[in-house]
Amino acid sequence: MYDMILAHVGGHISLTEEEEAYFTSLLSTIEVNKRSFLVRPGALIEHEYFVVQGCLKAYYLDESGDKHIIQFAVENWWVGDFDAFYNQVNSRLYIEALENSTLMAISYNDLQQLFERVPKFERYFRLLVTNAFISLRGRVLSSLEKSLKERYLEFCMAYPNIEKRVANYHIANYLGASPESLSRIRRKLVKSA
Repeated sequence: MYDMILAHVGGHISLTEEEEAYFTSLLSTIEVNKRSFLVRPGALIEHEYFVVQGCLKAYYLDESGDKHIIQFAVENWWVGDFDAFYNQVNSRLYIEALENSTLMAISYNDLQQLFERVPKFERYFRLLVTNAFISLRGRVLSSLEKSLKERYLEFCMAYPNIEKRVANYHIANYLGASPESLSRIRRKLVKSA
């Protein structure tokens, strides 16, 4: 049951059996049905989530009510409102399941205890946050410098096979494009393949 998350952690830090057992004792399993919300704006965020199975999207609504998808989370990805979680403030995001999903959750208090008892987990989570920051910066620069086709190809590399799991209009929203424009790009790519 914990193999996937332990493999993910093991890709960044080495743990003893005792440290693995302690870490997994802090995790709880959450099942989220398709179209259900894991997080809504205004909620105090008490957990971060590791995706064992499924697909979720994180988004916010602007003042006009327009949706802006900021993240998809599939297997082996962490998802949550990181700002709200780490700063212990209310969420600004929605996190919705696009598929029936199984997640591992860790609470804020348990994470703080984990950092105290097994300090190498601070390195693990620092690496995750650093990688997330680098990805976000890359996404911003890509949106400023690259064509929709180039952004879509980068998206497909970051999320392999997700186009089979996520509706075209969700991907278009994530890329800041219209569904029609993305459909044209996808058709051209299929023809040239």
